[in-house]
Amino acid sequence: MGAFGNLFPLVILFCVVGGIAWLGWQIFLYSEQLANRGVRKLEKKNINFSKDGAKVGVKEMAAEDYADRTQRAFVSTWNAAKEERTYVYLF
Repeated sequence: MGAFGNLFPLVILFCVVGGIAWLGWQIFLYSEQLANRGVRKLEKKNINFSKDGAKVGVKEMAAEDYADRTQRAFVSTWNAAKEERTYVYLF
């Protein structure tokens, strides 16, 4: 029992270190999955990451849609600026 008594603490140490290593590996795998899920979500929104940095893509818009939106914004601005103003003269 003397040899086993000397090896018992070493076996316990290996079990504890192995358990901590397994836990660390599981945390690493989960963080990788989480990062990949975030990248996929951002790619759906046309944001891509590379070594050079982030690139934001612009969705295609037809010329007619662009003209309609521009005209709508112009008319809204024009109508807001045309509000009748009343002036009070003090003379």
